[in-house]
Amino acid sequence: MKQIVILVLCLLLFGFSSEGISEKKNNLVNISEYISEFEYDVRYTTPNNFIGETLYDCEVCLLTQDVAEALVAANNYFCEIGYRIKIHDCYRPLDVQKKMWAKVPRSSYVGNPYGNGSIHNKAAAVDITLVTLEGCYVEMGTDYDFFGRLAHIDNYNLPKETLSNRKLLIDGMRKFGFNTIRTEWWHFSYKQNWRYKIRNEPLPCE
Repeated sequence: MKQIVILVLCLLLFGFSSEGISEKKNNLVNISEYISEFEYDVRYTTPNNFIGETLYDCEVCLLTQDVAEALVAANNYFCEIGYRIKIHDCYRPLDVQKKMWAKVPRSSYVGNPYGNGSIHNKAAAVDITLVTLEGCYVEMGTDYDFFGRLAHIDNYNLPKETLSNRKLLIDGMRKFGFNTIRTEWWHFSYKQNWRYKIRNEPLPCE
């Protein structure tokens, strides 16, 4: 009888713990709420992007809580060695993904919103680059959202400075649980992102 009671208590505790973890995984937070200095250049707040349309009403970076905490840890790491993260994109509502797909239906560059979507739709991916602590440009070989071989992370036919800067960014992000994709040096998806749900909440612009 005693063993049964202990087993039931353990199951109850595990259930509450899992629920708490799940809540944290899916809780959206604004990266600006953390004490860490980021630069911002969210291109989708202007027509200066690959589809030439304004897609967001405000410049904001929303992520699930654990992804946000990992990004803050990564930024603090870069700050210690003379750089900081410049943010191009974070959470992206599914409706925005559909607009992108309508313009560029190429799954190697734009996640299919009618399939698995983009990890951005889960608030578990970021598009970023590095700047110096003084805000100076760091050469990465192409502009953000450049669709072509020059942006691929397995393209080593680039100047040494560019390759070194990309390695610095990629190695630093991997330390904190972020993974790369082959075609975009700026894109980083958080580990085990299958755990997060596809979202379509509008950005909180007032």
